[in-house]
Amino acid sequence: MRGFQTKLDVIGNNIANVNTIGFKGSRVMFKDILSQTVAGVSAADANRGGVNAQQVGLGVSMAAIDTIHTAGSAMTTNVVTDLRINGDGFFAVGNTDQVDAPYLTRSGNFTLDASKNLVNAEGLHVMGADGGGPIVLPDDIVSFSIAQNGDIIGVNTSGATVTTGQKVGVVKVVNPSGLEKIGGNLYRMTANANPDGAIAVGAAGDPTTGTGTLISGQLEMSNVDLTGEFTEMIIAQRGFQANSRIITTSDEVLQEVVNLKH
Repeated sequence: MRGFQTKLDVIGNNIANVNTIGFKGSRVMFKDILSQTVAGVSAADANRGGVNAQQVGLGVSMAAIDTIHTAGSAMTTNVVTDLRINGDGFFAVGNTDQVDAPYLTRSGNFTLDASKNLVNAEGLHVMGADGGGPIVLPDDIVSFSIAQNGDIIGVNTSGATVTTGQKVGVVKVVNPSGLEKIGGNLYRMTANANPDGAIAVGAAGDPTTGTGTLISGQLEMSNVDLTGEFTEMIIAQRGFQANSRIITTSDEVLQEVVNLKH
């Protein structure tokens, strides 16, 4: 019953975040625990065949709570600073003192602040590729676009198209399920996600690292499938009810045993 309760908690969190940008749903995996051996195995001999073991299972426990990092659906916004990673990778965001250890996210709803810093909804700076640090546009840039490789191409006050020298970075993670969720659509790097927990902010669309390309004007929505979540919720609910019924039935059997002496 505790296992099914945990499953219901995970399903509830998935459904609650069905409209969260860049959210990745989770699943609960179970495993059986030790079994009580009533009779052991006997091997076959010249006169008699072998006999299988007789074992009674002693319950279930959680094997893992996995985060499913499949791609979510694309939502077109036509906002230049809204970015979607078409493929593998994460955006790197953080404070100015987090250049070497930024947070990771798939949520690309970025904006420009008054100082022309590219930031996320919580004011964390978006990190540039190849150790470029926080992305800041030059003062003379009046408009810009973002290419698929992350290059920010601007138009200056003279109306000329120029290269800003800024490039949105993408981090490739070997084991995305090993990342730690810290809230706010953010992940923290761990030693099980990348070797030694290292973070290398590279370029988008890099074939050597396998990072995805950037699509400007689109956002990646949650990958939660409501149909599947409701199905799993019904299964978990029925499993919880059946296990509670087992407790009631066991109690009734014990009551019958106690009444035998009367």
